[in-house]
Amino acid sequence: MSERAEIAVLVSGSGSNLQAIIDASERGEIPCKVGLVLSNRAGCFGLERAARHRIPTAVVDHKAYQTREEFDARLVEILAESGVQLICLAGFMRVLTPLFIRAFPHRIINIHPALLPAFPGTHGPRQALQYGARFAGCTVHFIDEGIDTGPVIVQAVVPVHGDDTEETLAARILVEEHRVYPMAIRLFLEGRLSIEGRRVRVAAAK
Repeated sequence: MSERAEIAVLVSGSGSNLQAIIDASERGEIPCKVGLVLSNRAGCFGLERAARHRIPTAVVDHKAYQTREEFDARLVEILAESGVQLICLAGFMRVLTPLFIRAFPHRIINIHPALLPAFPGTHGPRQALQYGARFAGCTVHFIDEGIDTGPVIVQAVVPVHGDDTEETLAARILVEEHRVYPMAIRLFLEGRLSIEGRRVRVAAAK
């Protein structure tokens, strides 16, 4: 990877993890700059965050496409033209099809608010509370063709308190998301990650 690689971040909402990535990049903590922010929702706050930092944006409305594959094909076209080395999902609320995933093998990562493989899908903090889990957390993982089933890169753990609500637990997890997502990006761009079956090996820093 180059010393200052470019990455793309895909968002659908407020983009707080996008902001954490931008901030880490601008502080020099990760060897990249955000070269593109792409959303399926015009007007989402993540796009405004990108604009504040003069980061190029693109909007592809999934409602304008008859199938998921047609929508994903347009995303692939834009991302391939951008030349980014890594694609980061940060609250991108679309299930990606194999067409998309196979276009960028082992170059798409995601942040999920649960300790996978527990509580995949939406509402991880809610599920942790409903299940009576003593600990919750977040996971950065490679995307594969399942739902939150890709190899795990890094995880962070938070305690579940007896008086937690979904909102208080989610807020505690979010702090860790903002810490570990840039960490995972750095490991990828430094060439320190290798996938062996379901396991991600992390090489020592050179």
